[in-house]
Amino acid sequence: MSVGWLEERTVKQLRLTKALTLPEATTVYDACRTMAMRLVDAALLTDANGILSGIVTAEDVSGRVIAEGLKSEETNAAKVMTRNPVFVEANSSATEALQKMVQGKFRHLPVVEHGEVIGMLDITKFLYDAITRMEKAAEQGSAIAAAIEGVERQWKSEFAGPHKFIENLRGQMFKPSLSTIITENTR
Repeated sequence: MSVGWLEERTVKQLRLTKALTLPEATTVYDACRTMAMRLVDAALLTDANGILSGIVTAEDVSGRVIAEGLKSEETNAAKVMTRNPVFVEANSSATEALQKMVQGKFRHLPVVEHGEVIGMLDITKFLYDAITRMEKAAEQGSAIAAAIEGVERQWKSEFAGPHKFIENLRGQMFKPSLSTIITENTR
């Protein structure tokens, strides 16, 4: 039996943001202004042929431009971008995407479908989605817990076996973790 919040989710089912794509010849200043206008903190950069060549983030700007004393109006984004960014396929599992982000220690992950970027996954939105799902699972668990308590009251102490089963069940059901919500595999 499959329960909705226990099914494995794909990256495409997550809250993706539209990717901001700019030519790599864009100055850091112009990239930052565009990112600010779009309320994003990362932009994908493409080469002259329109092929994805890198990603520039707010962290790149602070660490590679401001900290180094470079002039944002004179510095091309290509100079400070992260080249050949890691990406994830849209049909990949959400768990795989999170693992890539954690292992690579980055917050933004381009999402590709049929060779084209269809969006960007931001780890903060990813985690927000997971927390929301955990809260929904907890709400569902409360309703089930009330039903189980009703059954326990009816049984009273007539049977010892079901009580152990119910306690074990309660321990597994009402303690969802981030990994159980993200992975969502049925056992």
